[in-house]
Amino acid sequence: MSNTIEAIHLLEVKLKDLLVRYEFLLEENEVLLKQNGELQMLLSEKQRQLEDQKQKFDVLKVAKTMEGSNEDSRNTKLKINALIREIDKCIVLLNS
Repeated sequence: MSNTIEAIHLLEVKLKDLLVRYEFLLEENEVLLKQNGELQMLLSEKQRQLEDQKQKFDVLKVAKTMEGSNEDSRNTKLKINALIREIDKCIVLLNS
């Protein structure tokens, strides 16, 4: 009879320990999910900022080549013409 009571008591202790661990893991999971969400928002903001900076850099490159030599000016005009042709192709595709 004493072995049965000890076994039940040991089972009770282990069950309480499991419940404590479970509650701790639930809280830890909640904290980690919150941090993950914050990091995802920060990442998307940084990606948007990177895209903005890339666009500004491209504009600056074009502006710098325009104020440069004739060769740079020629390259810029070629780039602009290529962009215009690409836009025209897109318009044709959209209209068809």
